[in-house]
Amino acid sequence: MAKLFRAAIMGPPGSGKGTISKRIAQSFGLQYLSSGHFLREGTTVDPGFPRTLAQAQALNNLYQLDLVISLNIPYETLRERLSNRWIHPASGRVYNMSFNPPRVQGKDDITGELLIQHDDDKPEALMARLRHYKEVAKPVIDLYKSQGVLHSFSGTDTDKIWPYINTLFSTKMHTQPSEDCQTQTP
Repeated sequence: MAKLFRAAIMGPPGSGKGTISKRIAQSFGLQYLSSGHFLREGTTVDPGFPRTLAQAQALNNLYQLDLVISLNIPYETLRERLSNRWIHPASGRVYNMSFNPPRVQGKDDITGELLIQHDDDKPEALMARLRHYKEVAKPVIDLYKSQGVLHSFSGTDTDKIWPYINTLFSTKMHTQPSEDCQTQTP
């Protein structure tokens, strides 16, 4: 029986976890799960799972991760991305007014419904969110580093980080062949 390849992508709010996950899924024919998928399907999941050490340890008891990617993005980049982020609540589709705007301002491209901006995406709330992320993510990152599965990527542009992640995934996928693979985005 083929072994599943399990990976997680960590990063602060606005770091590009969803974008990277979609690119991995498209490039390698994989499926990915995000906390948003679970929430839209009515499953109770802490957004960002595994975000805490206890959650990471619980996940380790169920599954051993083959790869964990940590995205390190500067505060100014995160602030800019999040302050320009608008969401279609029903589907979770994300638009960015700087580089991925909707065709009609304020409306979802597919349904035409109004987009919203979450209060916690506004600059005044972002600093508290980032402090909280750093506080709870550090022990999780340390755990995965100690297991030898953590790979960190830094930068301000997802398009510049992507080739390195693509190469890493390609290498890891060829050293651990399997039929069924999945990634998770905390």
